[in-house]
Amino acid sequence: MRVYVPVTSGQLARVVAEGRLDGPFRAHAVTAALQEAWPEAEDEEWEYAAQAAAGVASLAARGEGDVPRRLVLAADVPDVRPAGDETEPTLVEVDADLPWKRIASAHVDVEDLSPAVVAAYLSDEELPDVVDGVELDHDLAWFATQEIRTLV
Repeated sequence: MRVYVPVTSGQLARVVAEGRLDGPFRAHAVTAALQEAWPEAEDEEWEYAAQAAAGVASLAARGEGDVPRRLVLAADVPDVRPAGDETEPTLVEVDADLPWKRIASAHVDVEDLSPAVVAAYLSDEELPDVVDGVELDHDLAWFATQEIRTLV
């Protein structure tokens, strides 16, 4: 199953250095709950929703010293457990370790986000279209696995 793993810049550096992410960890995926909540959507829209949720989760997980960017690893894992509710229908728990070979790509903001943009993403309010001159519905840039090391 394809999952979208939210990571901070510090976590990404450890994944690159160690060649794996230790389980268990939380991720986002297309779940039955998401499909039930949004039945008119298609596969691509559900995948985008899971990736977007992981991006916001990566911002929420940032600690001191982490760069203000959405950082998401797309990976294929054998099994997940639903961990969300109606407010987070994409949330899943992955028990197994994630070896580097299961990582398919990374999805990342190409520039650091301002504090106002980070606050907008983390707000419970509906997202405005633009904050600090940044369109908030912009897609994350895609990086192949061989390019991920350049992000650290």
